[in-house]
Amino acid sequence: MPTDVENWKSEVYGNEVRDRLFEFAEAGFDSIPDDERDAWFERFKWWGLYHQRNGQEGYFMLRIGTPNGVLEPGQLRVVGEIADEYARGPGTNPVFGDAYADFTTRQSIQLHWIELPDVPAVFEKLEENGLSTQQACGDSWRNIVGNPVAGKDGQEVIDAWPVIRDLNERFKGNDDHANLPRKWKVSVTGSADGSGQGDINDLAFEPAYKAIGGDGGEAGDDESEGDGDENGDAVGFNVRVGGGLARNEPRFARDIDVWVPPERVPDVAGGLSALFRDYGDREDRYNARVKFLVDEWGAAEVRETLQEEYVDFELESAGRDVREEYTYNAGEGERNDLIGVHDQKNGANFVGLNVLVGRMGAADVLELADLAEEYGSGEVRLSQRQNVIVTDVPDDALDEFLDEPLLEHYSPDPSPFMRGSVACTGTEFCSLSIVETKNRQVRFARWLKANVDLPADVDEFHVHLSGCTASCAQPQIADVSLRGMKTRKDGDPVEALDVGLGGGLGEDPGFARWVTQRVPADEVPGAIANLIDSFAAERDEGESFRAFVARHDEDELDAFVEPEETDYEDPMLHNTKRTWYPYAENDSMEDAPSTPADD
Repeated sequence: MPTDVENWKSEVYGNEVRDRLFEFAEAGFDSIPDDERDAWFERFKWWGLYHQRNGQEGYFMLRIGTPNGVLEPGQLRVVGEIADEYARGPGTNPVFGDAYADFTTRQSIQLHWIELPDVPAVFEKLEENGLSTQQACGDSWRNIVGNPVAGKDGQEVIDAWPVIRDLNERFKGNDDHANLPRKWKVSVTGSADGSGQGDINDLAFEPAYKAIGGDGGEAGDDESEGDGDENGDAVGFNVRVGGGLARNEPRFARDIDVWVPPERVPDVAGGLSALFRDYGDREDRYNARVKFLVDEWGAAEVRETLQEEYVDFELESAGRDVREEYTYNAGEGERNDLIGVHDQKNGANFVGLNVLVGRMGAADVLELADLAEEYGSGEVRLSQRQNVIVTDVPDDALDEFLDEPLLEHYSPDPSPFMRGSVACTGTEFCSLSIVETKNRQVRFARWLKANVDLPADVDEFHVHLSGCTASCAQPQIADVSLRGMKTRKDGDPVEALDVGLGGGLGEDPGFARWVTQRVPADEVPGAIANLIDSFAAERDEGESFRAFVARHDEDELDAFVEPEETDYEDPMLHNTKRTWYPYAENDSMEDAPSTPADD
């Protein structure tokens, strides 16, 4: 039997939701019938709107899709103006204030406290400036990710930006691909550093070389724009399917032995999207991701079905990849992220700025837009580590740009603990989250910076905090993975975190091993400090943290993660989702949301 969500989608979904959304906006939030709210909230996601958590009735999170994280000149300013005018709610965040933008792990932007009557005006302003919320959420093509500096990066193998732009234009709003069994996450990467993180996506196109006139006979023709290597091999993309982190069953995408030149990418991507549409599970939401279909069929059957039913040309076998050069989020190497100053192809520079936990106040967003216009082309790009990149900064303006006061807060050379911090939305707004995340990870990072020293040759250390098992903060691919739980301390319910270790991507990706459960949140910084002390004392010379974790068993690792109270204080420790807003001044049960979470 189809799920409730499938039944709701069969009645109204996709582009047609917009008209009803605007009708409700005109009539007001209360015009949505109580018994239809779950259905409409699910449908609204297709247009980038999530209703916020219990106790925040009438407020929405709005997600803006920015393909590959590209914000063209002027667009960052539009985001800041919308945040400033429309994203102010009744609650004040003690760290970030009243209005802010969140940069996500999928190179998108989220705004909070959006009220339904304001949605038409927000949409109008976004769309007038080339931005959209269409399919930013929902069971369809999500924001396409990749190397955020595609087309500008001096180290890329092939410029993937035209391919990403083409895919976005073809499949966003495409009725044939609008109603999939679940979300469909696509990565297209042209760089040799692996910064598209294709391994954790439903569908990944990764740079690869293929001998011209290979087994399919079509690679390297005139349409492939002449890209190739010194051997005359054409450059295109190998295809992987079925990656993902959500819940407790992460998968790395599987190689299906297919190489495609750039001009064939839309055909193969559309074919695989249609395959998922037709064969994905619509009776079990948990099992409705393509990773489970690949589990069931195997990569060979996926390829065979794609060939026989969804494309009308002979598929090429996989080409020579560059995965041995992947360093992004690998725990070591020069391009572990894109923070700092880097060369562009044209002789200018792109500058990656650290945005702690991805959140930037509206005033700072507007100031950054000013700086991007003053020192660069006005273009800004977003990475999958929740950071921002200012592009096109010429050499003669670089020093002056780096001296700007704003960069003291969004540094191109941050502490490893600041640089490596990623956090999801948490209980501030999310109904699924079990614990507070954004403010907590800020406090964790600041405490670790002030109190813990990494070995001198370790300049990056990733700590990802996810409020639940949904993995929005991508905890399974961090040095230290934190996942929201609850426990009791001194007889009282408190917010707690499971601790995992040793995850990362790169040439040899691996998921974190969960070694310690339900550590009270105020004892987590002490546990990380003890872990780092053990790493510093017992590592082999030059050994990375990931390698250190890999050579120890779970019992040894659990012993390294020794929870400990320190002078760190956690103001959210006893919240346990009891109030309508974690930072409410009157933190009492009278302020509880309508359906409080169980202890």
